[in-house]
Amino acid sequence: MGHNLNEANGQVSMMYVGEVPWHKLGTKLDHPATAQEAIKAAGLGFTVEKIPLKTQALDLSVESHFATVRVDTNQVLGVVGSRYVPIQNEEAFNTFDALVGEGEAIYHTAGALGKGERIWLLAKLPDYIRVKGNDLIEKFLLFSNSHDGSSVVRVKLTPVRVVCENTLSLALTGVEQEIRIRHTAHASERMKEAHEILGLTNKLYEELDHIFNQMSSIRIDGRVLTDYVKKVFPDPPTNGHPHRKNPIREKVFELAHTGKGADLALGTLWGAYNAVTEYVDYYRQLTADDSSRLRSIWFGSGERIKKQAFKLALDMVNARN
Repeated sequence: MGHNLNEANGQVSMMYVGEVPWHKLGTKLDHPATAQEAIKAAGLGFTVEKIPLKTQALDLSVESHFATVRVDTNQVLGVVGSRYVPIQNEEAFNTFDALVGEGEAIYHTAGALGKGERIWLLAKLPDYIRVKGNDLIEKFLLFSNSHDGSSVVRVKLTPVRVVCENTLSLALTGVEQEIRIRHTAHASERMKEAHEILGLTNKLYEELDHIFNQMSSIRIDGRVLTDYVKKVFPDPPTNGHPHRKNPIREKVFELAHTGKGADLALGTLWGAYNAVTEYVDYYRQLTADDSSRLRSIWFGSGERIKKQAFKLALDMVNARN
């Protein structure tokens, strides 16, 4: 499976701190990076311009449509409308610097996908969530931005279970779980509201601590596990034919008993949820809209599956209360 990381000017657009990422690419930094260090190490110092579109044959302007162009490579990253305002990488990263505070976070990875149309910065926050005392969850904030009009700026919580490095996507009902900023003339002012994002982070991680520990306290048998996994991975329409064994569900059942960290959560709702996240992160076949596993986990179908798994688990927690 290709990594889909951007490569420009002889450099892979990726930096990391700590252990080598799964794709074994990027520039390693031996200490926590500032925004400027992350931009330089990850090759993200490029700027993006909005250029009016014209027809090639008749040189006619295409009204209200523009191309976003990466200046250093002259590559078209996307087509956007007249209200779209590019948010440059340096501006975005400097805002994140102010958000986390000097010395308060470690910039874990930063990079770009495709031609540079999507960039991200992942910051590790201090301390852990402790599930039953010895099952540690690292606290991360993920900042992402697109230069092709496909996505708003997003800052969201991205917890990672230490024992298996599963990414735990969230779906908290009735709670705003991330900050979304549209590419408009007011985007810069919106991005300066760091206190809102920081307050969101602290509040939600406290709530997650409570939820994860409740999930670990709920014992489930094989019947409940089967029902839960079927809801996460439902059967397709049968068209009159009997269902065959579902290999996806069989793998998730296996991971619930023998996956990484299964011994810390065996026979619990917490273990069932983590079996789903481990399957999505390491075993699931990617779909057409997921050009890389990283894109799937953070921005694509993998994220959507894990949010559904979390929502179902949270419903079971609430039903017990």
